Amino acid sequence: MASLLLFGNSCSKLDISANKEKTYSVKRINEPLEIDAKWNKPFWQNIDPLTVAQYMGDKPEFIPKVKAKLAYDQENIYVIFKVDDRYVKAEAEGYNSPVCLDSCVEFFFTPSDNIKDGYFNLETNCAGTILMYHQLERGVEAKPMSEAKLDQIEIAHSIPGLVKEEIKKPLTWTLEYRLPLSILESRSALTKPASGTIWKANFYKCADNTSNPHWLTWSFVDKPYPDFHRPEFFGTLIFE
Repeated sequence: MASLLLFGNSCSKLDISANKEKTYSVKRINEPLEIDAKWNKPFWQNIDPLTVAQYMGDKPEFIPKVKAKLAYDQENIYVIFKVDDRYVKAEAEGYNSPVCLDSCVEFFFTPSDNIKDGYFNLETNCAGTILMYHQLERGVEAKPMSEAKLDQIEIAHSIPGLVKEEIKKPLTWTLEYRLPLSILESRSALTKPASGTIWKANFYKCADNTSNPHWLTWSFVDKPYPDFHRPEFFGTLIFE
């Protein structure tokens, strides 16, 4: 969430049992994964999804169905999203543009089990535009990742380009990326993934500037208004 990145983003109403902390097991792979945004390729069929389904603020008229899957190897984190959506828009282009205004999926994470180390927010609109910052807490020492580092994130998306005219009809889109661990080390304490490693994280879906604005979360955020920058409510990633 770009324009809201430092000062106000998204998060807080839900369905039932939402206030339980979420956990997700991240499977290890032994060879590089091709990044092509294909949700149904053989590798991902063996990985359980997490669901981004708890809304913050007022209940939207339409709630997208959002799933994500993760995996890792010695050098990378792999993430794929699948969104059954409507009112799709993607106007932001260029690194660190305000992608949260578009149809956007987000991965916020602390690469350790200690949120006092700060967190990364990696945000992508459905056309593959990336925003990524690191900050200690909301707006404190918030620094964008450089273009050189963002160039190292390999990304693929099913929507081929910008969507300037909102698509109101039902549309399923996918987005997948390979996040090198090496680009994290200069900004944050990093516990390299291995069996038993724990990271803290949350996953989000938003579309601030569409005709159906919404703010969805994986792990419940106990706030009466949308705000994604709440690491105290992160769930837990457990690496296998």
